[in-house]
Amino acid sequence: MERRVLIVDDEPDMAALIDAALRAVGIDTLVATSADEGLALVAAEELDTVLTDLQMPGMSGLELCERIVASRPDIPVIVVTAHGTLEAAIGAIRAGAYDFVQKPIKIETLQLTVERALRHHGLADEVKRLREAVLPATFEGIVGQSAPMRQLFDLVTRVAPTEASVLITGESGTGKELIARAVHQRSRRHAGAFVAVNCAAVPEPLLESELFGHARGAFTDAKSARTGLFLQASGGTLFLDEIGELPLSVQPKLLRALQERTVRPVGGDHEIPIDVRIVAATNRDLDADVDEQRFREDLYYRINVVRVEVPPLRARGSDILVLAQQAIARFARSAGKAVTGIADPAARLLLAYDWPGNVRELLNAVERAVALTRFTEIAADDLPEKVRDHKSSHVIVAGDDPDQLPTMDEVERRYVLRVMEAVHGNKALAARVLGFDRKTLYRKLERYGVLSDS
Repeated sequence: MERRVLIVDDEPDMAALIDAALRAVGIDTLVATSADEGLALVAAEELDTVLTDLQMPGMSGLELCERIVASRPDIPVIVVTAHGTLEAAIGAIRAGAYDFVQKPIKIETLQLTVERALRHHGLADEVKRLREAVLPATFEGIVGQSAPMRQLFDLVTRVAPTEASVLITGESGTGKELIARAVHQRSRRHAGAFVAVNCAAVPEPLLESELFGHARGAFTDAKSARTGLFLQASGGTLFLDEIGELPLSVQPKLLRALQERTVRPVGGDHEIPIDVRIVAATNRDLDADVDEQRFREDLYYRINVVRVEVPPLRARGSDILVLAQQAIARFARSAGKAVTGIADPAARLLLAYDWPGNVRELLNAVERAVALTRFTEIAADDLPEKVRDHKSSHVIVAGDDPDQLPTMDEVERRYVLRVMEAVHGNKALAARVLGFDRKTLYRKLERYGVLSDS
């Protein structure tokens, strides 16, 4: 991609020196011999950075910087200061300059400073593009424009109008309930109720009553009859979250309700017809649970007519910045702070981190950063320590220094996580690639903290 830098300097020799130094590293340049000429080029040309001398006849570099910042705040301005005076540097930064370079100019320092400014401009453009893309890239309120999310939205669009039972799988924090609501909203049942129950949150003795209801006097505290969730969801969708935690004692009763399309309240004498679509979700490997007889095979096939896998955040690429930018706007508004974006180093850390807690963890990190930052952009230091200090899961073994070589356990950890990233979190496929059985893979992921519910 072409990168264009405008050089503003009234000294032809100095302008030529800077021009040659930047062109040597593949940067396209324009040269102006006065601030007025430079300002005209800023208005007329597509530029990525401006490099201006401070002392020039007529309009000074400082005034030029102020006017560029006022009219084109997206273009970083680097000011060249004579003799390295601290006052001039402070004045430039106060005028809105991105950075400054001291005379006599060191070519390597100049090149590095301009490269940083170009990266800053490129990332700012990307964040702006992503921010503008948030609205058209939403699907029933779900943000996502990466390839895995587009595939997910396409699958939901195709299955939603049918009456097929849907099993939504994915790691904790990926937004499975949002996908369940999208299935409901795009179905013919969208005018009916969407009723959700967390199977892990209801105590086992109460779960049957919660699902099917109970008759008056069915047990000690049943002083009146109660309508269960199946009947409350009549004409709509019943969302069974964390269905992998459903007790074995309740599973055959749920299976019967799905097969017969009727429920019998606890303590009741009659079957009651039901008209409900089932959408279930789990972060467990139900195939392994079926193999180990922790989940009934017949119930598994009844709920798993169409399987919808929600990709982990680490597989969603630039969606991370879209979600972070959206969260910044929300948290900044509630905190009453003028935080508008993400600094280049912080954005790179967000993209490099593995996000074992997925979207939930990202929102937590952004809320923390907004609360702590003293600037209008989130900086790297505002992010949680584990994000700042994250080691890539990519397997890299280089160098001859024994102190720098990873242990075999670390190499295995990186490789396992790299495979999980490549298969978008599909544990069954990852186990086949790695040559592990599912139980072994689960134990390793648990040890690495990937199966955390945080």
